[in-house]
Amino acid sequence: MKFSKATIIAGSIAGANAAALRTSTCPSVDSKKMQRFVTENKLMQNLKDLQTIANWNGGDRAFSSPGYTASVNYIKSQLNPSKTWKSWTQDFESLHYEVKTTFVVEGKSYSVASFQRSIYIGEDDFTVEGQVVEGPPGPSSCTPEGYNGFDVKDKIVFVDGSDCPGGLWQNPWVAYGEVVSARLRAAHSAGAKAVIVHLIEKYQQGISGGYMAHTDGLHLLSLIRRTGRPVFGTFESMWVQGNRPTQNLLTESISGDPSNVIMIGAHLDSIRRGPGINDNGSGSSLLITLFHALQKYCPKNRIRLAWWGAEESGLIGSNHYTSNLSKKEADDIRLYLNFDMIGRGYFGVFDGNAKSNPEDPYSLTSPPGSDVIEKLFIDYLVANGVPVVKESLVANTDHAGFVGLNKAVGGLHAGSMGVDSCYHRKCDDYSNINGTHMEIMGKATAHVVSVLSNEGAKLIPKTPARKVDANGRVVPVKVWGKKPSPEDEVKPTVGDMVGV
Repeated sequence: MKFSKATIIAGSIAGANAAALRTSTCPSVDSKKMQRFVTENKLMQNLKDLQTIANWNGGDRAFSSPGYTASVNYIKSQLNPSKTWKSWTQDFESLHYEVKTTFVVEGKSYSVASFQRSIYIGEDDFTVEGQVVEGPPGPSSCTPEGYNGFDVKDKIVFVDGSDCPGGLWQNPWVAYGEVVSARLRAAHSAGAKAVIVHLIEKYQQGISGGYMAHTDGLHLLSLIRRTGRPVFGTFESMWVQGNRPTQNLLTESISGDPSNVIMIGAHLDSIRRGPGINDNGSGSSLLITLFHALQKYCPKNRIRLAWWGAEESGLIGSNHYTSNLSKKEADDIRLYLNFDMIGRGYFGVFDGNAKSNPEDPYSLTSPPGSDVIEKLFIDYLVANGVPVVKESLVANTDHAGFVGLNKAVGGLHAGSMGVDSCYHRKCDDYSNINGTHMEIMGKATAHVVSVLSNEGAKLIPKTPARKVDANGRVVPVKVWGKKPSPEDEVKPTVGDMVGV
C-alpha cells in the first residue's frame, strides 16, 4: 500500500529472515493456548492505562487531541519491539469542529459546554447578553406549557437536565432529541434568548445554549435565588473548524500468506469530553492482547491489526484506509473483523446473513463469507453456555468500508444506547467495564482468530475488488455512516437470543 507519510515504527526484518521464519518450526496458532492467554487482568490493565491517559489529557482521547496522540504512543509502546511483526502509522486529515463557549454572570466565569455536534447545530458565532433567570423545574421545562407563569422573554434561562417524557431511559434514541431539544423548543416558544442546562451531556439543535456541571449549576442557582435582584450574564459561543492531521496505527505478522490477510480492527479514538473506555477502549484493549498472544506463533494466513482514528467523526480513518488500497492490496484481504464496544451489555455477534433494507439506505448486505464468521462466533459462545444476540449489520462502525470492498465481515458488539447508560458520556470510564464480560468476548475472539489464521483461506471465499480508479486504487462502494434505530439498540429479550 502507498501510505501518505507512512512510518515504520517497529519490527523491520530482511526478506531473507522472513523466509527463514516461514520455514522454521514456529507453531501454528493454537486456539486453546490463545484463549488461556486472553484474561480479564490483561484486558483490564490496558483499559486502566487508557483511563490514565484520558485523566492526564483533559479527560478524553478524541481525535486531534493530546489524549489521542498519547493513546497512539501507548499502542506503539505495546508493539515495539517485535521481531516477528512490523508496524506502521498511516497519516490522514479529518475535519475537526468544536464550539468554544464563555458564560460570565456577575463577574464570575462558569464552564459551559455547547450542545455541540456539527450535524445538530448551526455554525454561527453569537453573543447573548441578558438577565439570567431560573426556568421551570424538572420535566416541566420540556414543554411550552411548563413556561406558563414564567417571564423569560429575552432572558437567559437556567434549567436542570432531568429526563423529558419519551427521553433518555424510555427511548434511548429519542434521548438525543428530547432531553435537550425539547427544552430548547419550549424556551424558544416562551421568548428566551438562550438556555443553560446543568447536569446533562447530550446535544441537539435549537436556540443558543449549553450545559453546565452540576456543582457550578448549584452555585449559579443559589446566586439567582438569594440576590433579591436581577442577575445578568453574557453567553458567548464561537464555532471553530478546520482539517487536522491524525493517524491510523497498523501492525502485521511477517509470517503467513500475504495474499490471504486476516484483518482485525477497532477504533482508538473517544468522543470529546469522555475517556471512551467502553467506546472504544474495550476493542482497542482486545487488539493489544491479541497482538501479545500471537507473538509466539506463525499464522498460516497473514494477520493485520488496525487501530482506527477519527471513527467518532464519521468512520474517517477506516474509510481512508479502504479508499487508498491498490487493487492487489484489496484483493489480498480475505476478511475483516471489527470490535466496537465489547466491555458490557449483551453478547452480540454481527449478522452474517444480513440483507439491506430498501427502506433504509444505510443498512448493509453481508458480503460472501460473513455467514461463516458469524457461525464461528456463535458456535463457540453457545458451546460455552453464553446467550448470543444477532447484531444488525449497519454502516455505523468501521466494518462499513470493508463491506464497500465486498469483503467478508464479522465481529462482536455488546450494545450502546439502551444497554450502556454511559454511552458517549463522561462516565464511560474504567468503572463502566464488566471485566468478566470482556474476558468472554476476548476468549471467543481468540478462538475465531485462531481458526481463521489457519483455515481462513479455505473457509472464506476470495472476493476481488469490483472497481479501480485511473491510478489503480480501489473504489469502494459508498456506504455512509448511520446511527442505529431504537429497535437496534434496545436491550434484547430472551426471545431475541439464540443458544438459550
